[in-house]
Amino acid sequence: MAARVLMLQGTGSSVGKSLLVAGLARACRRRGLLVAPFKPQNMSNNAAVTADGGEIGRAQAVQARAAGIAASVHMNPVLLKPQSETGAQVVVQGRVVGTARARDYQAMKPGLLAPVLDSFARLAAGRDLVLVEGAGSAAEINLRAGDIANMGFARAAGAPVVLVGDIDRGGVIASLVGTGAVLDEEDAALIGGFIVNRMRGDPALFADGMRLIAARTGWRPLGLVPHLPEAAHLPAEDAQDLAEFARAGPRDGRLVIAVPLLPWISNFDDLDPLRAEPQVTLRLLDPGTPLPAPCDLVLLPGSKATMADLAALRAAGWDIDLAAHRRRGGRVLGVCGGYQMLGRSIADPDGREGRPGTVAGLGLLDVATVLGGGKRLAEVTGRLVAGGAPFHGYEMHLGRTAGADVVRPFLHLADGRADGAVAADGLVAGTYVHGLFAADAARAALLRWIGGEGGAVAYEARVEAALDALAAHLETHLDMAALLALAR
Repeated sequence: MAARVLMLQGTGSSVGKSLLVAGLARACRRRGLLVAPFKPQNMSNNAAVTADGGEIGRAQAVQARAAGIAASVHMNPVLLKPQSETGAQVVVQGRVVGTARARDYQAMKPGLLAPVLDSFARLAAGRDLVLVEGAGSAAEINLRAGDIANMGFARAAGAPVVLVGDIDRGGVIASLVGTGAVLDEEDAALIGGFIVNRMRGDPALFADGMRLIAARTGWRPLGLVPHLPEAAHLPAEDAQDLAEFARAGPRDGRLVIAVPLLPWISNFDDLDPLRAEPQVTLRLLDPGTPLPAPCDLVLLPGSKATMADLAALRAAGWDIDLAAHRRRGGRVLGVCGGYQMLGRSIADPDGREGRPGTVAGLGLLDVATVLGGGKRLAEVTGRLVAGGAPFHGYEMHLGRTAGADVVRPFLHLADGRADGAVAADGLVAGTYVHGLFAADAARAALLRWIGGEGGAVAYEARVEAALDALAAHLETHLDMAALLALAR
């Protein structure tokens, strides 16, 4: 028997589709269903390594976790990873196939429908339900030709659609009714119901709104979902989540960790476990904001375009602040692209990130990086060199780093390799491993390194509790029977 399918599309980006799919996946799993998440096309620099050796959007990995299954490249067969204002790296079924500017990608899209449908068929085999997440807005009719992310996929796969609007943004009635108005008849006919998400305040005040939307569209109202604070405990999905956290301001923890926000920051869910610690004040700094002093740690996170982000760091004057921080005995840690920036130089002989050439690094580690060769994608485990705390994480990087400071590695990997480098005085370090701080023992060791008391949060248990809370929340506020009846 073929799996049933249900697709959630949005009136716009960041209306909460990813969280709704994660919550529904956990709720359906608790009902005994074999469920899998699927997103035909995603655009994100927050990626995850899969068990089958590729990469997908981080949101789909969280959804797979909610469903209780291993993440697979087939859950997100097309991933676009922006590396300039107009272009992105194109990943198909987990592997990089090239780069494309936005206009060129529009010409590529029709040829990507075949691998999308292939992945969908593979994922659906042997499962009861596939929950599909659209991308951006279903109302982008200017991009409808060749679409593989929203109605183009829904029509090709015969997937019924639930449309999601975000009341917290304002204008939810117009966005839902307007989406139905601009779609062509065949696309609109696929929509069977709607969800209004992120309600704050008294839900009774929007009862007439739900009735009005249903009357104008003919769609079934499937639920008004209140804002859920516990959702903030789940890994960040995209840069919008990061921006919202930055606007919320820091906590009053005694340990100050400063993170310069660079244009092509990637895999920034590395920050989530640190943000969860009550003793930590995580300062996300916009350009023009100096590094705080005093500061216990400056953390340079991953980057999708390391050389461009290094130039942006210098343009913001943070290289000068970093040098002063280092002279005061301050500690610095770089992860992946941030690690590469800390060295003496970064060479790109093949033009993998732009024009071929070499740029000077920050010179805080005696190492040099050459971008080239194949991209390394692997889940890893091991121990921190200092103290031996165990960790689990993943590698997702291009390039090789060597130099005098690698004789003092930051990590010992279980496969026998050493990773990263530590300066001779022990105050500056770098590593290629993402996800390191999700391991409680490793995070506690890092906090002790910068003068803290170790970790106070069981991070993985916190994520599981948030998924359970999200599932229970949706069970309460959505018409689950009607949602599952729509799936076919």
